[in-house]
Amino acid sequence: MAEAGIFRDARRTELINGEIIEMTSMGSRHAAAISRATNLLGRLFGDRTVLRPQLPAPLNEFNEPEPDIALVKPRKDSYSTTHPEPSDTFLIMEISDTSLKYDRDVKLPIYAEAEIPEVWILDLTAENLLVYRDPARKSYKTTLRFSRGESVSCLSFAEISVKVEDLY
Repeated sequence: MAEAGIFRDARRTELINGEIIEMTSMGSRHAAAISRATNLLGRLFGDRTVLRPQLPAPLNEFNEPEPDIALVKPRKDSYSTTHPEPSDTFLIMEISDTSLKYDRDVKLPIYAEAEIPEVWILDLTAENLLVYRDPARKSYKTTLRFSRGESVSCLSFAEISVKVEDLY
């Protein structure tokens, strides 16, 4: 719709469950966390993935969220002809300052339904990293919680360890 000129201003929106949802404005803490996580994951994963911060992630005809970070399979054209599909996605990361309930209760089920293999939600308020794995219908079978002093690896890259405190 943006390409068709329906939205003429710079409002940020997502398509969620067939509805156009206007995204709330981003605070400096959320923005800083996106920058930190993007830099960290870029250094750790290098050219093994393509890092897509705040870019469209079409899941189906009713859902096109813009996750804070998506790690997707590399492609020579850098996805210049189409956005990555769910099958191209290793990991989705949402950063929650004030949006934990929305990220967990609204977006997480659509990621599971699209069979995104792994979703990380960085909860800035509780300083936890919530990790969801093994999608099954509209939920994930495995839920893990990590905090400062702990490390986690993405399922697709078990050899790469991310220190949770480096995300804060």
